[in-house]
Amino acid sequence: MRSVFPLGDNETESDGHAMNESTRLHLGAAYYPEHWPEARWPEDLRLMREAHMTVVRMGEFAWSTMEPEPGAVRLDWLDRAVDLAAKAGLVAVLGTPTAAPPAWLSTPEVLAVDDKGRPVQFGNRCHYCVHSPELHAATRRIVGAMAERFGPNPDVVGWQIDNEFNRVCYCDRCRAEFQRFLKRKFGTLDDLNAHWSTAYWSQTYSDWKQIPIPIGGHNPGLMLEFKRFVTASYRAFQKLQIDLLRPKLRPGVWITHNFMKWFDGYDHYAMSEDLDLASWDWYVGSGHHDYLNDGAAHDLVRGFKQRNFWIMETQPGSVNWRDVNNALNRGEARVMAWHAVAHGADAIAYWQWRSALGGQEQYHGTLVDQSGRPRPFYDEAKELGDDFAKVRDLLAGSTIHCDTALLHSYDSCWSIRGQKHHKEFDYIWHLLGYYRPVAARNVGVDIVSAEAPVDGYALVVAPALVLLSEERAARLAGFVKGGGHLVLTVRTGMKDDYNALLPARQPGGLTEAAGVEVEECYALRNPVPVAGPWLKGTSTTWAERLRVLDTGQTEILVRFGACNGWLDDQPAITVHPYGKGRVYYVGACLDAAAQQILIDHIVADAGVEPVPATPDGIEARKRTATDGREIFIVINHEREEKQVTLPWAARDHLTDRDVQGTLSLRPYGVAVLTKADGKG
Repeated sequence: MRSVFPLGDNETESDGHAMNESTRLHLGAAYYPEHWPEARWPEDLRLMREAHMTVVRMGEFAWSTMEPEPGAVRLDWLDRAVDLAAKAGLVAVLGTPTAAPPAWLSTPEVLAVDDKGRPVQFGNRCHYCVHSPELHAATRRIVGAMAERFGPNPDVVGWQIDNEFNRVCYCDRCRAEFQRFLKRKFGTLDDLNAHWSTAYWSQTYSDWKQIPIPIGGHNPGLMLEFKRFVTASYRAFQKLQIDLLRPKLRPGVWITHNFMKWFDGYDHYAMSEDLDLASWDWYVGSGHHDYLNDGAAHDLVRGFKQRNFWIMETQPGSVNWRDVNNALNRGEARVMAWHAVAHGADAIAYWQWRSALGGQEQYHGTLVDQSGRPRPFYDEAKELGDDFAKVRDLLAGSTIHCDTALLHSYDSCWSIRGQKHHKEFDYIWHLLGYYRPVAARNVGVDIVSAEAPVDGYALVVAPALVLLSEERAARLAGFVKGGGHLVLTVRTGMKDDYNALLPARQPGGLTEAAGVEVEECYALRNPVPVAGPWLKGTSTTWAERLRVLDTGQTEILVRFGACNGWLDDQPAITVHPYGKGRVYYVGACLDAAAQQILIDHIVADAGVEPVPATPDGIEARKRTATDGREIFIVINHEREEKQVTLPWAARDHLTDRDVQGTLSLRPYGVAVLTKADGKG
């Protein structure tokens, strides 16, 4: 079919579906045609196309429209919506509607139970028990019907499973499933009791049926395994749907789930293993965009599959669920979109196109208001669409390559959040304390699973890797022996994979590589001074007293100052050669200024080359094209004009002009550059 609406100057028509490759740069929005008279659909799609949009996301909450009563599946309306979108030049991403089981399905057998034993109320999404056989049967029926109908459709390029998995159910069925999960893992109660030290507080189990679902604080081993159980449960429900879809899909059609930033309800790396593509829903909420924190979230999602990702939802202006739902500044959302692209996003999809006249999200930002006319934000989205049209071919298939990896462990996150020991010590806060100073220097970072191979990186940072198995330790030690630089931080190597303390001092299996061991750790009420020849600052929340083991080679970089007597003049930060590489042990939580100095030193020592330096508030990131060309995306995140000195002559593909010497960026300005000599 051919597009009935005019295309942009930089776009071309397709022979059946427009720009359907997952690696092309897409702009789109979530659209709910079931909310509107069918006569309205062409106008909405025309407005999308006028904004240079190329993709529309539909279906994820439409179960009651798809199946108004059990077995009465009606998909003709969605077929017509997909067809109209294709005629308008838009490809479709379809969501399976399982996040919103309809009223007829929301029976006591399906509704989840909260931690107080109460059934979850119908009508607020994700109200199901993930183990409900009745839910599974209905899911097979509706997803199977969608797969048969739309799997062969050339205008459907991707599928989203459910929406933002998040519910934890505490019903008797889930408890029995948890007990079966534990029996499969441990085999015998003797083994479970030994790993969990259940003799403590007389917790010893003599029957699998005695094991509870933990509510609040509980045995650390039990709490960790329940998180792993939740991961396995949602992964199985996701796999149920994937297995229905995949045999029916055309080659190249992908399947994803839209994750939520640092949400720790399950292990996202494990959840991503069965997916083709990672995606996430990016909301600022109240306040404004912080490009260093948000960059970490993008790099996190890119790390789920170690490849480019999609932004499946982001706010067009404001949200409706915070205490103060302020709008983003004019131009801020465009900068946010380019920021995501600079970190590996291949699509930006706004949530949502137009708010339903009723329902819980009437006040959420949209591109089209309740009258059906564009809001002021529509023009900004249209400008972004014009941007994307200019560089879509340039960026198609381009990827991110980094020399630095930051290891993220959901197990360690769960362990610390279950036993914080200091109310202000947060695993993600600590991780960001290492990400931000690296990113501030325009050094690319992969945030990958602590289980991922690290060969090929120059620098690996392992923040608060509390759970350190023998396999993890051996992999990291081998990385250093081969010439890598490794940074270990506070709370590293305290526990085994069962959340039990290791029978050795920190950092456990990495002690030899680090050349130090931790004699004691201290939760701090007040900051402690730290100082070395090139660094002075303070340590807050946490400090560790280090004992040097390899006195001949371990270099003490920083010591603690006078404080509680136990830490006075003790080593705080060390570096130790091991094989061809080096291990830093950072036994302090430094203030931001001192942390930046430390990270600058480590990055230089590891030989990591940043993208050319820029002033504060200016970000520069690099994507590599399929032909090897380097594409530099330079972004002004501030509301004042900025100047950037370029080390080479360049071509700006957004303005279609050559730049040499100084690049001027207007407030919230963006440039997409390639080197003028054509080599970069």
